[in-house]
Amino acid sequence: MNKLRIVFMGTPDFAVGILDTLVKNSYEVVGVITAPDKPAGRGRKLQESAVKKYAVANNLNVLQPTNLKNEDFIEELKALQANLQIIVAFRMLPKVVWEIPEFGTFNLHASLLPDYRGAAPINWTIINGETKTGATTFFIDDKIDTGEIILQSEIDITENDTAGTLHDKLMHSGASLVLETVQLIEKGEVTTKAQPKTPIEKVAYKIHKDTCEINWDKPIETIYNHIRGLSPYPASWTTLYTNDEELFLKVYQVEIEKTTHDFKLKSVIFDKKTIKIAVEGGFVQLLEIQLPGKRKMKTQDVLNGLKLSENAHVG
Repeated sequence: MNKLRIVFMGTPDFAVGILDTLVKNSYEVVGVITAPDKPAGRGRKLQESAVKKYAVANNLNVLQPTNLKNEDFIEELKALQANLQIIVAFRMLPKVVWEIPEFGTFNLHASLLPDYRGAAPINWTIINGETKTGATTFFIDDKIDTGEIILQSEIDITENDTAGTLHDKLMHSGASLVLETVQLIEKGEVTTKAQPKTPIEKVAYKIHKDTCEINWDKPIETIYNHIRGLSPYPASWTTLYTNDEELFLKVYQVEIEKTTHDFKLKSVIFDKKTIKIAVEGGFVQLLEIQLPGKRKMKTQDVLNGLKLSENAHVG
């Protein structure tokens, strides 16, 4: 049996679930590497990463380098004498970092590689209407998400899943996969397979503001997948035109009604409790939205203070 000394690298909530699994299974985590504190919110107060908060609460040694190639950081990392590094939702590592440990550096990626390499696999699998996804552990090499695969696990994506619910499912299944991977390394029984060299069509590009704008000219299923694939974060958005105003509207939750109709596409159909958008193939009913300067609310509550014009439409 290999006696493991683990360095864990990660930043967001997704990584916390995996780190917690290692700690609860009594693995020796000799260091936690996470992003530097960043100013956030109106007061610009320094905000700690989710991983740092967990590590501090559990008395784990935390390092927060701004430059992963910095010689002082490299020396600190080597001084931890780790023989395995585990990466979950962090950033690209320089070779000088990932080649340090004896048993290598492996990453957990929230897709079935080689599909959906990149920054936002959870979002894009839903946006693209996939019905299956999963998690992959692989040894890091000098490119992004291209290293040799250790293990994979598959899960279903339901028609009601959002990026938020799929995030939680993959965090739990990913934690189990990381644990299984660590156990194989511990026993000296790990085997790998190379990823194919052919061009990959399904890519998980970084999400930008423009990515999040709803295109109401698309078919109803495409619109539905786009909205749920960006909910709750970073959230899809549209421009609502009403009463000679342009309102920036975030859309978090919808349901669709597939039917034929004679309404002009992108027109807003509303009553005292509901807002529907006429699209190709039916209607998209807005269930949870957010107006500028307001909190996220149920549409019925928004309508208590929002008066729509008869010619209201979305852009």
